[in-house]
Order: sequence, then structure tokens, then C-alpha cells
Amino acid sequence: MSNQSDGPIARTLVPRGLYARAALILFLPVVVVTLVVSVMFLQRHFEGVTRQMTASMSHELAFVARLIDSASSPEAARRAGVSVARPLELTLELPADPVAQDQRLFYDFSGRVVTQVLREALPRVLSIDLASDDKRVVVALEGPTGPYALSFERRRVSASNPHQLLVLMVATSLLMTGIATIFLRNQLRPIRRLASAAEDYGKGRMVPYRPQGAAEIRSAGTAFLDMRNRLERQNEQRKLMMSGISHDLRTPLTRLRLSLSMVSPDMPPDAEEIAAMEADIAEMSRMVDGFLDYARDEAQDRPPEQVSAAGFLETIVADAQRAGQPAALVQFEGDRAGMATCRPDMLRRALENLIGNAVRYGSRAEMDAALGPRSLRIGIEDDGPGIPEDSLDAAMRPFTRLDPSRRRNSAQGAGLGLAIAADVARAHGGQLR
Repeated sequence: MSNQSDGPIARTLVPRGLYARAALILFLPVVVVTLVVSVMFLQRHFEGVTRQMTASMSHELAFVARLIDSASSPEAARRAGVSVARPLELTLELPADPVAQDQRLFYDFSGRVVTQVLREALPRVLSIDLASDDKRVVVALEGPTGPYALSFERRRVSASNPHQLLVLMVATSLLMTGIATIFLRNQLRPIRRLASAAEDYGKGRMVPYRPQGAAEIRSAGTAFLDMRNRLERQNEQRKLMMSGISHDLRTPLTRLRLSLSMVSPDMPPDAEEIAAMEADIAEMSRMVDGFLDYARDEAQDRPPEQVSAAGFLETIVADAQRAGQPAALVQFEGDRAGMATCRPDMLRRALENLIGNAVRYGSRAEMDAALGPRSLRIGIEDDGPGIPEDSLDAAMRPFTRLDPSRRRNSAQGAGLGLAIAADVARAHGGQLR
């Protein structure tokens, strides 16, 4: 049976912050590797080398001990021991006052191995002193004439300064940890700045932000800026839309109000007045329909579909021709059987608006397209007067009419055609120009 509480308990052990989690991911392997190397070095390599060196040294001590044990008198034992100990770089003390028990420093890891091997090789050992002088080993033995001691340098049974490797390893780990901490902090700072900018924007504050850091963080920052700009543009367009439609509806409403105020119960309105009021109502209907089309395009969130690029454009041109619009697909570059990913309803409305503008201000509309591996370019040309270069941005704003002399009741659009087309192009990752 599984414990259902294991998941929440495990989650509580993991840090919540990104910096703490990244530090854990970075430092935990360093600590584990350091511990593993230390244990392996102490238990295998260092301990094995110490045991081998001590075993070799025990043979020299045993040879001197046999000479001393075979002597007939203390003086003979002294002469025999010194004659052999001196060439072997051993110091003989006879008689000796040995320590009561084996002694070694608490941090002397190899001293335990030295003591163990010497006692196994020399059964008559009384004590082994490794603490009085950490640079020498004093071995006290029991002889026929009393206790005696043989001493030699510590480096002959264990590697000198065995802690140097551990100290160097720990110091290097700390140094690399510090460098990694600085590097990690520099890498996480752009993420924190991005999170702070997103949080401020969620609270309604626009703070300056510039993508920095690694490529993935820059990509996320650029996507955030694009999203923020798109939302700000949509908010601005909503404001323009509301102000524009309220301003445009005010004129026909005023005319209707004046017309109704002049109507007398005793004298019904004539045909001309009724036609004028119907024209005002038709104009208001066009404005409301345009507003609804524009709002509908923003509200739709259908997933993209794959359609035949050539067939889709030919269908749009054919529908325009059936509606009496002089439109034609004059050129299509690329594979005519190629597929394009788009939102067909939105793209159709945008192209129909562009074709309508083309035939409204010109005599014909000619469409050309080029399908590439990752893009679809669609161009619509007409023989009209065109839009001045410095008025392109203004022409793509909602409820914008570049011809101020055009009558609002001239059965023309509400100034949303190019705005809808521009938004559709941006929603597909493109641009209207």
C-alpha cells in the first residue's frame, strides 16, 4: 500500500524559490562528489598505501627486535640493536619508559591503520605512541632485559600531510561554489526581472523592461513584451472604438432627433423626410455591424487549421466576383497543393475587407500570393489613389477615415476594414503594410 502523504511531504522538502532550487541542483552534486571522493580516498587509496608502507617498516623493526632478543646481556643487546638500527634510520632507546597505552591524535586517520599493522606484525608490542611527536612513531616492545623503544619518522609509514588533498579538495569546492553562485545569480537576475515586470503589469503598472540573459530567457522576455504590446494595443483600440462609435452615432441620432421634433401629429412626414430618416438608420446599422464584426474577430479564439493556400484564395476571389467585384488572382508562387495554417474565418474577413477597399477606391483588385516553407505572403493591388506613406498608421486605426470630405451616409464603411485586416495579420504572426 502506498502512503498518500509521501507526495506532500516530499514537496515540502523542496525549496519553493527558483534561486534555492537552482542552488540545490548545482551544489548537491558537488557535495556528494566531494564526500564520495573523500570516503574512497580514505578507505581505499590512502588506507591501502599506509598499510603497505607500515608492513614494510614492520619487517625492519622485527629484524632489530630479533637481534635484541638474542643478545645475552643488556649491553650486548644495545650494541647489536644500534649497529643495525642506525643504518636503517631507527633510534633505539634501551631501557625505555613506554606510555601506558597506544596514543594518537583524533584527526590522525592513518594512525589507526599504523597501530593495527604494527601490532599484527610485532606481537611483543607494549604501546605505540603517535601523539607525543606527530612527526615520529615510537614503538615500545618487551625484551629479555626489559622494555625498549624503537622510533622512526612518521613519513616512512604514511604519506606526509595526508590532509592536504582533503583541504585542497574542500578549498577548491568552496572556490568553485562561490564562482558558481555569482554565475547563477547573474543568470537568474533576468528571470526575476521578467517576473517582476509581469507582476507589475498584472497590477496595472507599466515598468521598463529589456530582455536580457540566456537565449531562452530573452525569448521569454520578447514574448512577454509582444504580449504586453498586443494587450495595450487592443486596449487602445477598444478605447478608440468606443469613442469612435459614440462620435459617429451622434450625428445620425441628432438628425433623427431633429426630424422627429419637426414631425407634427396633424401633418405626417413626407416621403423625403422618411427617406432621410431611413438613410440615417441605415448608416447607424452599418456602424453597428462594423463594430460587431470587429468585436467578433477579437472575441474568436478558434484554433488554427490547415487549408489549401491556393484553393482558399481562389474561393475568396470567386466569391468576390459573384458579388460583382472585379477581383482576380493573378499570380501564385509556390506549390499550389501546399497547405497553410491559419484561422480561415478571420483571414477571409480581412481579405474581403481589403478587396472591398480596393474596388471601392479603384476599378479592380488584383491578388498575388507566395507560399514558402514557413510563411504565406498575400498582396492585393488596385489602381486607386492609394494611401500616403505618412498616413499608413492612422489608416489602420479603428473608425479612421482619411477622406474628411466623404459623407458618412455615402454607403461606405465605418472605418474598420483596415483595422480588422491589421489585427488579423498580427494574430497570424504577420504584418499589414
